[in-house]
Amino acid sequence: MTLYVLVECKAMAEATLSGKNQIVIPREARHALGLKAGDKLLVVVRGDRVVVLQKPRAHHRALRGLAAQSYPSGYLRKERGSWR
Repeated sequence: MTLYVLVECKAMAEATLSGKNQIVIPREARHALGLKAGDKLLVVVRGDRVVVLQKPRAHHRALRGLAAQSYPSGYLRKERGSWR
């Protein structure tokens, strides 16, 4: 399965690594994410792929609900009840 199937695409453009090991985020991608000069990005390496993500302004908001489907129904309620 390719990366293109796993990610909902807002924009796709080609970038070239310069002799100084720098890349320019293509205009289409900057506009799709609403990026401007000075914005922070996260560079994630997954196997042989690199994914560039917009850095969240608030990490707690970005993480909220991340594990919502990790536990069976009722498990967390039962665990919290055992703490009393």
